[in-house]
Amino acid sequence: MDFSGLEEWPDKILTMQNNWIGKSTGVDISFDISSLGLEEREIPTFTTRIDTIFGVTFLVLAPEHRLVDQITTPQHRSEVEQYVAQARSTSEIDRLSADKEKTGVFTGSYAVNRLNYERVPIFISDYVLMTYGTGAVMGVPAHDARDFDFARKVIAPISWDGSDLMEAYLGDGFMTSSGPYDGMTNEEGVEAISDDVEKHGWGKRAVSYRIRDWLISRQRYWGTPIPMIYCESCGVLPVREEDLPVLLPSDAEFKPTGESPLVASADFVNTTCHGCGGPAKRETDTMDTFMDSSWYMMRYLSPHFSDGPVDPEVAKAWLPVDQYTGGAEHAVMHLLYSRFFIKALYDMGMVDFEEPFLRLFNQGVILGQDHEKMSKSRGNVVNPDDVVGVMGADAVRCFLMFIGPWDHGGPWSGEGINGIARWLNRVWDIATRDAAALDGSGGSASRETRRMLHQTVRKCYGDLDRFKFNTAIASMMELTNHLSVEPELWSECVEKLLLMLAPMAPHMTEELWERSGRGYSIHQQDFPGWDDDLAADEVFTLVVQVNGKVRDKLEVPVWHS
Repeated sequence: MDFSGLEEWPDKILTMQNNWIGKSTGVDISFDISSLGLEEREIPTFTTRIDTIFGVTFLVLAPEHRLVDQITTPQHRSEVEQYVAQARSTSEIDRLSADKEKTGVFTGSYAVNRLNYERVPIFISDYVLMTYGTGAVMGVPAHDARDFDFARKVIAPISWDGSDLMEAYLGDGFMTSSGPYDGMTNEEGVEAISDDVEKHGWGKRAVSYRIRDWLISRQRYWGTPIPMIYCESCGVLPVREEDLPVLLPSDAEFKPTGESPLVASADFVNTTCHGCGGPAKRETDTMDTFMDSSWYMMRYLSPHFSDGPVDPEVAKAWLPVDQYTGGAEHAVMHLLYSRFFIKALYDMGMVDFEEPFLRLFNQGVILGQDHEKMSKSRGNVVNPDDVVGVMGADAVRCFLMFIGPWDHGGPWSGEGINGIARWLNRVWDIATRDAAALDGSGGSASRETRRMLHQTVRKCYGDLDRFKFNTAIASMMELTNHLSVEPELWSECVEKLLLMLAPMAPHMTEELWERSGRGYSIHQQDFPGWDDDLAADEVFTLVVQVNGKVRDKLEVPVWHS
């Protein structure tokens, strides 16, 4: 997957997408089963470590593999059939779980490794999937952790005590016990063996992907109708462009039939074929709603544009999206689908960018007061509407931002939100004081107030840009504490404080902005600026250490050039 067009995405999301796509480069290599007398004379497998081919001690097929029934011997059939039935009732996610213990059963048959002519037993196991590679893997317990675990759990009770191998070796090294390839590095062995496999017709180099096709049809009402019609004479035809869009009917009946509610709407289903003029029926499945959310940010820009999906001039001005905020649960669904959509549109020449969202930030989860995930069963759910009704939306907003790093989240706290409410009340008191009636002390106190103001604006600006809302609020709290005893520069401080606080407490700051006689609206003003010279400290703390131990701390004047 190409991530070069992304400016800033969490590493965990990139890793999740890479793993979901699951690109693997290796070799399709077949094992000989001609001695079994079947129509198929070989079992193809896919491996990324062809250099370990001489270490193969078994083959493993997915329980769904088409050959399982044919190669299972009579004495093993009952056990194999039971295992296959059990595997079919287990989800792929559970089958691939790292915590799941490896299981499997022997089919009773053997295959031949064509590079050393050794017979290897054929097993089935649910850790092998038909959706990845060929549905068959070669087992090399010496150099693959999953194969090692499988061998110890399944094969050891049959034919191997596992005592001579404590764990799989996964690193690089030199080939040994590998016939003509002995002495090569494993990288050299990969190339040499791959060449010989292809030369003898036993296999070929290949690329495999774990990702599968996306089935977009849904048997439900809410979704975009699939614009296709079915005619007995003309077959399947797309709806003509001039007949788009196909609209959902208003007379659909929602019944538990297992079919789309559109099936029961005769006015929707029955139509005329534009190919022959005869009767036709519409497709009654609707599209997965991810089809729409994959490009919604484009349509939002020009929802009434009729000559294409988006007005190209508007798109050029606004796209791609600079910043996307959303949960990590979207990593391998909406976010991945949207990236595919935009790359396809780019290849079609419909957009001039290759990524939909340049920057991605994942917010954390708000937990209950017991530090557990909120749920009705735990009885720890806090309804934000109830809190808003008592304390106001701004208090709730600021508390959620102050609770901890935005990407970490944290536990709800009744005491914590009371503290935020008290601070907002202090901001209200400060902003509504009569500046003309204040008696400032001037001098050094005035310089310190100005310095702190410019430091706070600079810090708040940087924190907001990095989603560090909690530290931005903390810096404003320090400023308000200072102002409560040092009222110099009152009007400037109040104005800049309200502008900094506006993104987090939009309602209260709008009210205070109007009360102060300033023009509508605070949310149409620029973020306040700062002067680095005025924000510079006049002294810094010099820590004196002797033999690694702190002996003293000195306040030293800062020299400015």
